Amino acid sequence: MTLPSATLETTPTAPIRLFSLSRVARRHPLVLIGGGLLALLIVLALAAPFYAGDPGNMDPFKRLQPPSVEMWFGSDNLGRDVFARTIFGARISLMVGLLSAACAAGGGLLIGILAGYNRMFDNIVMRVMDGLMSIPTILLAIALISLTGPGIGILIVAIAIPETPAVARLVRSVVLSVRERPYVEAALCGGARLPKVLWRHILPSTIPALMVQSATVCASAIMTEAALSFLGAGVPPEIPSWGNMIASSRLYLASAPLTIFGPGVCLAITVLAVNLLGDGLRDMFDPRTKRRA
Repeated sequence: MTLPSATLETTPTAPIRLFSLSRVARRHPLVLIGGGLLALLIVLALAAPFYAGDPGNMDPFKRLQPPSVEMWFGSDNLGRDVFARTIFGARISLMVGLLSAACAAGGGLLIGILAGYNRMFDNIVMRVMDGLMSIPTILLAIALISLTGPGIGILIVAIAIPETPAVARLVRSVVLSVRERPYVEAALCGGARLPKVLWRHILPSTIPALMVQSATVCASAIMTEAALSFLGAGVPPEIPSWGNMIASSRLYLASAPLTIFGPGVCLAITVLAVNLLGDGLRDMFDPRTKRRA
């Protein structure tokens, strides 16, 4: 069945078409700035073994040293290179943030689509989502980690579970509005099967909102990981992380401030980059912003 030409603007491929770099830079500079900062941090983190040194090498004779050519951020209380540990700590924060956002987005997408299209499933599962949203994220993560022990894998799961309900509710609201659109009803009346309608019409319509929400979840996951590591409930102490670096160096703030300022500033820049990217994506996909552009 051929869809009317008037409905082509609301077909799934319209919201996610590719933009040229110059057009994005001109109309949505936040996407370029946030995405560029995030890409730079990812490249620096991946290339860390080639220039950052050994983050685990301890030299008690060089403890709490000021910045130098050998150690750009100085050394911590165990004589370890703060710069190397900061760069390698970016790997943990970015991996936890991105994978937590991916897990929460995947789970929330599945739950939201099913809840938006099945009223019986909606009544049961969304009440469970409401219950999860009433529990603070960091408390639920601490409870899960205390049952299984610290580790990167369980940390990602512990952060993703509390973030999933927000994604599910957002996707559900999009599905509830899209399922009443004329082109969806036309597809169903034309004999299209429900899985095909969900795949071709419902799912793509949720992608813009899902991308924006995923950026928010990623920033929240990075902050939660740092908070959990600061409390000793995150990654093991032998693995460099911005949270446990700040925790282990807080007693030496007066004598060696870069042991805290280094990871702290990097944490702030990373969260800022993700938030800028999310704000830019929201403006890019907002129809009201498009009309003003």
